[in-house]
Amino acid sequence: MTTASLFPMFLKLEGRNCLVLGAGGVGEQKIRSLLDCGAQIRVVAPVASATVQEWAKHGSLTWLQRSFEVSDLDGVFLVVAATSDVGVNHTIYREARAREILCNVVDDPPHCDFYYPAIVRRGQLQIAISTAGLSPALAQRIRKQLEEEFPPAYASWLEELGSRREALFAAGGDPEERRQLLHRLVTQDAFTEFEPSHQSEAGKEVL
Repeated sequence: MTTASLFPMFLKLEGRNCLVLGAGGVGEQKIRSLLDCGAQIRVVAPVASATVQEWAKHGSLTWLQRSFEVSDLDGVFLVVAATSDVGVNHTIYREARAREILCNVVDDPPHCDFYYPAIVRRGQLQIAISTAGLSPALAQRIRKQLEEEFPPAYASWLEELGSRREALFAAGGDPEERRQLLHRLVTQDAFTEFEPSHQSEAGKEVL
């Protein structure tokens, strides 16, 4: 296993060609995450879960009901190998590396160019946790801790912060004063003031 540090980044996959090999329970999870990012997905697998079949039926992805062929990698930006055959997965990895295609072999860290981190999502706020494949269980534990620290109201708060930032830039003014104000807007005290009003509005919507 490499000792070099991983490069953390958030990748735009909208409209990019992504390939998933395997469409069982594990493959389905990986496919769902790619769908959420707006990727163009092709799935190659002899059999598929009921959910994957529904996605294919509704045109959310293309499912090729057969085994992997090397030509499946043509024009692909990213590939996930989630078959139940270790030998096939390793072949996919070697062929992807030869073509300089990013590849993830599920639950096989030495055969991964990237890892799926544990994610805390609050609207547009995303916090990713990675242990470089050493301990996914630890990543999950940290995720649960962060979910408690960052409640769901952060999603609405971030939207408000974005709107206020946009308004401040549109108004012009002194850049240093704007910078200081933007930092005051994101303090814990500012969120504490926002949260009750958010909960009140949510209650009105329910009623």
